[in-house]
Amino acid sequence: MPFRRGNTSPTGPDQTAAAGGDPTSTPLPAAAAQRIERLASTESQGAFTSDLSVDEHLLVTQAGFEPVGYVMGTSIYHVGLQVAAWNQSQELQTLTQAMYSARELAIERMKTEADALHADGIVGVDLRIQMYAWGQDVLEFVAQGTAVRSMTQPGAAKLSDGSPFTSDLSGQDFFTLLQGGHFPVAFVLGNCVYHVAHQSAMQALRQTGQNQEIAQFTEAVYTARELAMTRMQAEADEYGAHSIVGVRAIVANHVWGEHATEFLALGTAVRRVEESVPSVPVSLTLPLTS
Repeated sequence: MPFRRGNTSPTGPDQTAAAGGDPTSTPLPAAAAQRIERLASTESQGAFTSDLSVDEHLLVTQAGFEPVGYVMGTSIYHVGLQVAAWNQSQELQTLTQAMYSARELAIERMKTEADALHADGIVGVDLRIQMYAWGQDVLEFVAQGTAVRSMTQPGAAKLSDGSPFTSDLSGQDFFTLLQGGHFPVAFVLGNCVYHVAHQSAMQALRQTGQNQEIAQFTEAVYTARELAMTRMQAEADEYGAHSIVGVRAIVANHVWGEHATEFLALGTAVRRVEESVPSVPVSLTLPLTS
């Protein structure tokens, strides 16, 4: 199973309060609520914001969805430390949960904004981490994308629980996916913060001047990446998806030093649909460069 809100491990106890709480119970900041209210009140006049490119906007519209607004969610999180044996490779489960919970807070707030705009889903989701001058161990987790709504059947494309679908596919990939009879369900992720054991002085000495694999490093990195991938796949299974597209694996040290690393797997879970979007001839103009 993946790390979910309230879990410190796939089989661990519930620690929602320690992990940061349930994102759905956290209201939007006043400034965000006012912006969304303003967008919702003016959307009938055609005013909306979007991070889609011109080509993406055209293709999303051709696929039968209209952009209704740029949405985002953010969470500024203090990422602490976890003690680990220097000579033992192991997952740092408390840090894994913290990194997962911070992203979930940002994603849920982004979805809350999309709900307020009566959107069916969010396309072009971008998830990133930023540092500020407040401290090396203070990270901002940001999720952002463009909320879209079906032009023919508003609400029909939402998930079974009434929440909007999410996808990190580009507008072009979104259009192509629908043309092929598939539909995005959810932006899914899996992560693992792993401590890679240090080498002993004797091991380092034996390797001096030698070309050879460092087996304990290889095994630790392999294990951590597999944990992240497995958790991402488990999230997709929870949504009833049949595949994950656009998968990418990211490795980053963040604030923990050289031997503690986060492995993050991301992608869009998709399902087959009975009918594909009708084929529409699309003509795009490419700029000429000198």
